[in-house]
Amino acid sequence: MFVAPVAAKKISQNQKAKLLEYKEYSTAPIKYLYERFNTSLKGLSQEEAEERIDIYGYNEPARKKKKNVALKFLFTFLNPLVIVLLIIASASLFLDNKIGSYLIYLMAFVSVTLTFSQEFKADRESTKLIEMVSSTATIYRSNKLTEVKIKEIVPGDIVYLSAGDMIPADLRLITCKDLFINQASLTGESFPIEKYPSLNNENLKSIIELDNILFMGSSVLTGTALALVIQTGLKTQFGDLAQRIVKIRTETSFDKGIKKYTWLMIRLMLVLVVIIFAINAITKNNILEALFFALAVAIGMTPEMLPLLVAINLSKGAISMSRKKVIVKRLNSIQNFGAMNILCTDKTGTLTMDKIVLERHCDIKGEEDEEVLKFTYLNSYYQTGLKNLLDRAILDHEELENEMLNFRKIDEMPFDFSRKIMSVVVEKDNKRLLITKGRPEEIFKRCSKYEYDGKIYKVSEKIWPELKNQVEKLNSEGFRTVAIGYKDINTIKDVYSKEDEENLILKGYIAFLDPPKPGVRETLKLLNELGIELKILTGDNALVTKNICDYVGINIKGSIAGDNIDDLTDEEIKKVAIENTIFTRLTPIQKERVIRALQAGNNIVGFLGDGINDAPALKVADVGISVNNAVDIAKETADIILLEKSLSALEDGVIEGRRVFGNIVKYIKMGSSSNFGNMISPTIASIFLKFLPMLPIQILLNNFLYDLSQISIPTDNIDPDYIKKPKPWDIQFIKKFMFIFGPISSVFDLITFGVLILLKAPQDVFHTVWFLESLTTQTLVIYIIRTHKIPFLQSRPSRPLLLTTLLIVGAGYAITYSSLGKHMGFVGLPVYYIGIIAGVVICYLITVQIVKNLFSRKYSYD
Repeated sequence: MFVAPVAAKKISQNQKAKLLEYKEYSTAPIKYLYERFNTSLKGLSQEEAEERIDIYGYNEPARKKKKNVALKFLFTFLNPLVIVLLIIASASLFLDNKIGSYLIYLMAFVSVTLTFSQEFKADRESTKLIEMVSSTATIYRSNKLTEVKIKEIVPGDIVYLSAGDMIPADLRLITCKDLFINQASLTGESFPIEKYPSLNNENLKSIIELDNILFMGSSVLTGTALALVIQTGLKTQFGDLAQRIVKIRTETSFDKGIKKYTWLMIRLMLVLVVIIFAINAITKNNILEALFFALAVAIGMTPEMLPLLVAINLSKGAISMSRKKVIVKRLNSIQNFGAMNILCTDKTGTLTMDKIVLERHCDIKGEEDEEVLKFTYLNSYYQTGLKNLLDRAILDHEELENEMLNFRKIDEMPFDFSRKIMSVVVEKDNKRLLITKGRPEEIFKRCSKYEYDGKIYKVSEKIWPELKNQVEKLNSEGFRTVAIGYKDINTIKDVYSKEDEENLILKGYIAFLDPPKPGVRETLKLLNELGIELKILTGDNALVTKNICDYVGINIKGSIAGDNIDDLTDEEIKKVAIENTIFTRLTPIQKERVIRALQAGNNIVGFLGDGINDAPALKVADVGISVNNAVDIAKETADIILLEKSLSALEDGVIEGRRVFGNIVKYIKMGSSSNFGNMISPTIASIFLKFLPMLPIQILLNNFLYDLSQISIPTDNIDPDYIKKPKPWDIQFIKKFMFIFGPISSVFDLITFGVLILLKAPQDVFHTVWFLESLTTQTLVIYIIRTHKIPFLQSRPSRPLLLTTLLIVGAGYAITYSSLGKHMGFVGLPVYYIGIIAGVVICYLITVQIVKNLFSRKYSYD
């Protein structure tokens, strides 16, 4: 059997040229590159940087090309619903139905114009909001370390990198220390890659394999580096990839739901239009008239205002959420935010104040020891990696800073997520000392001795339980405990490695307290009332986590450590993920597995994270949530950014997400039920009537006025109990709603037809009465459909919705009495016909309310 060669293995001429170019950057002496880019270790001046932005452009690889306004407007016409309108309008014009075709073109133009203006406004507002949380990089400008926006970086800049930073452009390494990079965005491999200042492998097949080149889109896991910017924007490897994928848009469940609904309506329309045309063509013996009528009814079935309503709702929601310190980066994530029923988060900063205080510094027996604090301070003072909250709490002891002048830093081994420790090597009086701090169990593994009361002892099997008991005691008191180990170094060398972190002496422990946030108990209660289950995914230990969770009132179903997850199958972890509340000692990959397992159980999962180790989980979650002071990679991966790390801000965002979705669903309920009913009524009427039940131009006007009445739905009020439960998209519910409520509308249309036939109403009166009855019922039924409660008495519509619907109905009646109405085939009705319409409308609305109550009991209306 013939198998085609894999395309990915073929290297194009362009790729070969790129490989040669990057090989040159990799192998060239750094001094040569300084000359080539007219720069130095001091970096560029601000004036030079601004000049280079004019030459190279902004460093923006993945942004879609901005279309000009006219082109954007034209692209708005490429909506299936608008295309249907344009086809029908063109067919009407071809068949010489000019007035009808002009009115359909007008409807399409109004829909597109309003949708475009709303989306344009939403894009503008979204850009402003995203700018508030834009990522920065640390670079040298005029020999000073400066924070600049990533988009303002230019070739020739000198970039300083540390753990948690995104690689802001394609870079050539100058110097680095224990530098491990995550290149998953380019290679798909999540395993970290170590990078070096020199090229160690010259037999390369891919640019990505270059040891001393860092690529935009990757991120620093551990270590530090100084690097030269060699390419920016679209000329980076990431930019080249972005040019190919920037048009690819990931669909949310909301996007998929809207698309399913759209095509459901189009399929129904095509089927029923053919039936209506066939019936009228056979019974009326006028093919042209039958075709016009069928096309007009097709317009009535088309929810052409849906794109506009969605755009208004999402942009309104994003702006409203920004006022509550919640920035939406991707508008369509708002619905997932509202649909979320499980929120996974770390405890730090969400349950706690995120203000860690160093409470204890003690020896192995738990007695206060100033030397333990001094060793700890040395370690944190001289580390150059990402300083976390623990380091900041240690460095708050500024009284020790003067003592640091007696020491000279030699080297460091930065923290990483496999060792879970970090070390520094310092020198004083020609004596070198290695100091290591980190997770107690990891320090224990590396200790062969311990210190107590100034004396050094060998660790025996008998002493280990006692050492571990002291840690457990601190943890049980709610402290987060870090162990300190050290050793004197006799081997003099310039560079030390992780292999030197052996045969340590256990010095003691430092214990931190992160107090619970005031009011967090009440916030958790509110989230629970909103139907959101909280799960804690943390790297901390179980005792500390349980202590905090108990204090703030979290109902703990169970707890499991990361070590117990690794060997579980996908089915087993699905069960474990549901049954447990607390997940401790998790690695980044384990966090991702837990979230995927929860999703496999048909849950909408949100994840709140702000660290380097949170990026994989943020990416796979249905809603990735981060905070403004998070590391760059977390902010870039998230869908939603909180300007303050607070569960109360989340609560506001969830409520707004449900409001947005609720108002969109109101239009969909309205459109599906009334439009479906408007298809059934003329189908049945066409069988019994000798004339058309309504003229094509009258149907078009009816639909146009009805659509205008719906524009104010995004302003409507939402019932308080509607937002108490997560709202996932449910197309099956929409179908049930349509097939139950649509025929009710048709029943009352047929009752109207029956009364008019009994009264032997003239054809023009028949047309006018049905026009007004149809417009009034389908416009005013929003008051019933918008809530599961009794309208007005238990739930009031917004004032704009009330005014819009009443004005539209009034306009419909006014047109029938005007000279314009005469041109459209309407006549001024005697008062008793208005009474008939009023009676039918009242009976219809009462019936819908009764059926709604029955429907609600069986299917849960909301």
